[in-house]
Amino acid sequence: MDIHNEVLAILDDVLSLKGRSHSFTRETTLLGAIPELDSMAVVALITSMEEHFGFIVGDDEIDGTAFATVGTLSDFVQNKLDG
Repeated sequence: MDIHNEVLAILDDVLSLKGRSHSFTRETTLLGAIPELDSMAVVALITSMEEHFGFIVGDDEIDGTAFATVGTLSDFVQNKLDG
């Protein structure tokens, strides 16, 4: 399973980026850099990741650092899957 590419696909789908996520790297900034990523989109992303990867995200597990970059979001998903 390639977590990075799956996270990119979810970002592209949920945020309606129309393929823009294909150019994202681990260092690509998310919060504050992508206008489509507002508070409602964060909720939609969490829900989509829960459904896609089969885990549950507790309210106390999420803060802005998880959505800082593509890499931090991918690492968050990997940690949930490992955990």
